[in-house]
Amino acid sequence: MTAVDTSSSGLRWRRVPLLLIGFAVLLLVGVLSLALGSRSVPVGTVVAALVGQGDGRDALVVTGMRMPRTLVGIVVGAALGLAGAVVQGVTRNPLAAPTTLGINAGAGLAVVTAIYAFGLNQPVEYVWFAFVGAAGAALFTFVLGRRSGDIDPVRLVLGGTVLQLVLVSWTTAVLVFSERTLDEARFWLAGSIAQRDLQVLLPMLPTLVLGAVLGLVIAPALNTFALGDEAAHALGVPVTRIRVTGMLAAVLLAGSAVAVAGPIAFIGLGAPHLVRLLVGNDHRLLVPGCLIGGPLLLLTADIAGRLIARPSEVEVGIVTALLGAPLLAILARRAGARG
Repeated sequence: MTAVDTSSSGLRWRRVPLLLIGFAVLLLVGVLSLALGSRSVPVGTVVAALVGQGDGRDALVVTGMRMPRTLVGIVVGAALGLAGAVVQGVTRNPLAAPTTLGINAGAGLAVVTAIYAFGLNQPVEYVWFAFVGAAGAALFTFVLGRRSGDIDPVRLVLGGTVLQLVLVSWTTAVLVFSERTLDEARFWLAGSIAQRDLQVLLPMLPTLVLGAVLGLVIAPALNTFALGDEAAHALGVPVTRIRVTGMLAAVLLAGSAVAVAGPIAFIGLGAPHLVRLLVGNDHRLLVPGCLIGGPLLLLTADIAGRLIARPSEVEVGIVTALLGAPLLAILARRAGARG
């Protein structure tokens, strides 16, 4: 046992440099996010603007428009990626994502209802509605997923999927009956980090930090979940408490991210699989690795959305949805083959 543990530990530490390389790639993509768009800015100008030595229109574009957008993208991507890793860990389902808990649909219905009932028209005005809607939907999914006092992963996934469909239907009904609501909500519903400033992000920072801390703390325990609940219990792991903590972390992270940027798909599903290819299934590396993989995917998709239709832009939520559909098909096929 000791030899195996030592070997496993050595393999884990040999994979740490891969995370450092991933962080370096994320920095590079962050610079590209500041440089590329409808108006390209030379990298030298970007660096000068960042150190306070730039002036003129290009420097203003970098610091006033693209810097907040990039920061929001990093935080939102990290939150969605980490939430996805935690959800997949506690449900033992590689196809699980924050959408499995009904988070996206709950936030969407809450925002649409707030716009319809109160005439809101700014993200900073309905960000808390989105968070409360996401949390409420996830809580209801918990209720559906309980069996004999414990949370059943299968019932949880099925309940969340059904709830997602019901809430999307209700949201669509509101949009059909109110053209004004559709005009106001469609940009948020598409999922975007454009025109998102730090005033929208800052209110969500406490919930984001708390969710990240909870997710990172339970990461080592998630390794035992792969053995099944009975084996985890036998190893002394408080399965129900860890599962509830993990779901709470996912709600805080994904709910906050969706509140800020809208229901962006694919990141919560794709980031854990991207990181898993590099570091394996050890959640001690996988979960923190998603803090890199999530922003990397989101910023890359956002850059692609800026470039494919210049001088116009395609919202990042649309780009990630286009990427996510074939990925989901591939993952489902692989899961079926393993089954």
